[in-house]
Amino acid sequence: MYLDKQFSIEEALKEIKSNHTLMVGGFGLVGSPLSIIEHLTRHDISGLTVISNNVGEAGEGLGILLRQGKIKKAIGSYFTSNRDVAKYYNEGKLEIELLPQGTLSEAIRSGGAGIGGFYTKTAVGTDLARGKETKEINGETYLLQEGLKADVAIIKAWKADRLGNLVYYKTARNFNPNMATAANYVIAEVDEVVEVGELAPDEIATPHLFVDAIVKSEWILTKDGVKSIEE
Repeated sequence: MYLDKQFSIEEALKEIKSNHTLMVGGFGLVGSPLSIIEHLTRHDISGLTVISNNVGEAGEGLGILLRQGKIKKAIGSYFTSNRDVAKYYNEGKLEIELLPQGTLSEAIRSGGAGIGGFYTKTAVGTDLARGKETKEINGETYLLQEGLKADVAIIKAWKADRLGNLVYYKTARNFNPNMATAANYVIAEVDEVVEVGELAPDEIATPHLFVDAIVKSEWILTKDGVKSIEE
């Protein structure tokens, strides 16, 4: 016998509370857990710190949670794809921490690997280095970036077996595998759930030990935008 990790979205979302730090997969809306986010828009939560590349798009994905006032702080690297981030920041409604994209990815990986931080040359001498420790190594200046961790990660994969082993689809993989290692609780939204043993071992990118719950997608990204699977 094995532990079946498939839950309804509402059951899985019981783990997300106000003031939690969430990691959310996706680059734009690609590889983003859109169905989980849709359910979150109906929940009475607030004060979230969201670690995400770009906080969705304006009025889509995480962009809805932002407009609902549920996000207190955003940590990411490409906020220009959602202009609401700059708007809310300038209005004092949102804190932001901007990280270069490679630094963001490595900070998440470090958090998952139990590494407290790392030194990088990226952003040295810029506004992004303000308040961060610097160190000279071999005659060059580096700044310290701490690893990132979260209370809950909500990620998107293509397939899962009932144990929670995950397979991603091409570039929709993006930040999802690293985020799966860096949170206390991991919810994976997938398009398809198969029986244990149906996934080839060499196609599994995230082993089941990193995944606490799997849920089926209800909303997907198409060339015409975000649509319900029932449409």
